[in-house]
Amino acid sequence: MKHADLKTKTDDQLSTDLAQLKKEQFNLRFQAATGQLEKASRVREVRRTIARIRTLQNERGRASAAAEA
Repeated sequence: MKHADLKTKTDDQLSTDLAQLKKEQFNLRFQAATGQLEKASRVREVRRTIARIRTLQNERGRASAAAEA
């Protein structure tokens, strides 16, 4: 997912996507450990998408904290 796609999502949608990606990341790590991983590049994509979501959540959290102060 691109950053622009993620910015349009709500906080709940981002949390749901994050949980889903963490499950996928676990499954990919398990497949890699057992030698069944078919698309190794997907591990990198998932990891970076997780980072994008966390970054966006932190930005939103800081923005709301600044608005309250």
